[in-house]
Amino acid sequence: MRSPIPYGRQSIGERDISSVVEVLRSALLTSGPKVEEFEGRLAALVGAKHAVAVNSATAALHLAMRVAGVGAGDRVVTSPNTFLASANAAAYTGATPDFSDVDPVAHNLDPEALRATWRSDTKAVVAVDFAGQPCAMPALARVARDRGAVVIEDASHALGGGFNHDGRSWNVGGHPWADATVFSFHPVKTITTGEGGMFVTDRKDWADAARRLRSHGVDRAVFSGLGEDEDAGMAERGPWYYEMQELGYNYRLPDVLCALGLSQLDQLAGFISRRREIVARYNEGLKEIRGVDLPGLLDRANRDLISWHLYVLQIDFEAVGKTRTEVMAALRSRGVGTQVHYIPVHLQPWYRRTYGYRVGKCPAAEAFYRRALSLPLFPAMTDQEVSHVIGAFHEVIGTATR
Repeated sequence: MRSPIPYGRQSIGERDISSVVEVLRSALLTSGPKVEEFEGRLAALVGAKHAVAVNSATAALHLAMRVAGVGAGDRVVTSPNTFLASANAAAYTGATPDFSDVDPVAHNLDPEALRATWRSDTKAVVAVDFAGQPCAMPALARVARDRGAVVIEDASHALGGGFNHDGRSWNVGGHPWADATVFSFHPVKTITTGEGGMFVTDRKDWADAARRLRSHGVDRAVFSGLGEDEDAGMAERGPWYYEMQELGYNYRLPDVLCALGLSQLDQLAGFISRRREIVARYNEGLKEIRGVDLPGLLDRANRDLISWHLYVLQIDFEAVGKTRTEVMAALRSRGVGTQVHYIPVHLQPWYRRTYGYRVGKCPAAEAFYRRALSLPLFPAMTDQEVSHVIGAFHEVIGTATR
């Protein structure tokens, strides 16, 4: 039997390979011209003033925390329905990662739950665009900013997406309700650089700080000296000279990977269009199965603006008469790979031990997790494969209609 169709997979073609090979044959593999070109192209695409390429979205989140001044004594609130990095980045700074519940439709951070559970030491809110559907960003920003907190949008799932507000369409990464936005270029995301991420913001001071921090805190423009008052031999500043002004990290994204990112950006519109086509086929093929709920829309006006990173069903496994493990195994035996997104972060052992979080803290997210199952979704899926997934799902779950 051939390998099951995976839940996600990168789309790499000959143009991508040629772009990478071109850089491999050049003089610069690390910090070269492709880095700035990639940053400029992505910033222009989303409508942000500044973009800083880094080696992962986790690094981008960490830098967002640092430049926003998040640290010990602060609280950072995010969604429990996300990958670990959305919360871990706050812990890296010494802040307390905390969680507010999700809405019952898109399973994104719920503005009303955020308002109801607000604590006075909250310094930042990390809004996660789950599955590619943007959060209710204007409402979330209103809650956070009215209380003096900054808003960081974790758009790892949502590159190329957007939403409507007040009669206008806004790009994720280019709207005024986030102080900074991060994107992911992991292989299963909308475009890939192998591993990689991007930090975007309209604040020049934050972008400048992020660039310093991604490269060990080195600044080649601001000098304070090496103690030349004590030793005149230290005063010379030739072409080799640099200074580390603060403790930074090695978060650089190499030129060779930015070349891949540039090639992938050229294909972004096609990738997203194909994802939307697959979602429409799934919605039509699975809409009448009893005990199964399709992905919901916070606002139907945004239907054609969502980039759809994941296709996550809600399944009443008790009504179906099978456990999730049994359903996943049965689908796999029919050549269909599945995944679960996500285990609520606040229930991970480290978070329970460190902060005392327990079941019941975020009941909507916990209920979502108990029923969640992600089907395959990636641009290279053929219509035949999509039909196969739908057919296999009917075989495993049953064809009883509502």
